[in-house]
Amino acid sequence: MKNIALARIDDRLIHGQVVTAWIKQYPINKILIIDDELSRNSLMKRIYVAAAPAGIEVIILPLEDAIAFLKEDDDGKSQYLILAKVPAIMLALLNHDIPLKKVILGGMGAKTGRKTFNRNVSASEEEVKDFSQIMAKGVEIVYQLVPDDKEVNIKNLMN
Repeated sequence: MKNIALARIDDRLIHGQVVTAWIKQYPINKILIIDDELSRNSLMKRIYVAAAPAGIEVIILPLEDAIAFLKEDDDGKSQYLILAKVPAIMLALLNHDIPLKKVILGGMGAKTGRKTFNRNVSASEEEVKDFSQIMAKGVEIVYQLVPDDKEVNIKNLMN
């Protein structure tokens, strides 16, 4: 099983805060982006790979391939940051016996069908259900934009 240092939901995926803050906070040397649509878009894949800092490998896989990849033996040196745009990805990982200790919620932007919970987090009814199912599996979910911010348990946001 691959070593997951951090699991994060952020619809921007790789951006300044990920590059400058989270990667420095955790011993991350690889980023795994799990996104079916992005995995088929060669132009966008190149952009995300280029956005990562030097020395950080970026792997972009569809969900099914990511599950198989994460179950492969680890080399003992790799520390993965898992990035996904929506909580359904994290729930699917858990449902396929990929262990996650904690999920950090960054941004999920406002769009049709989503209710706004704070200026950076909006979620649909289905996404709120996914959060509940993740927490029911014993995984803590906290909202934390950058590592220096105080963690906010999403139960406090959803109520």
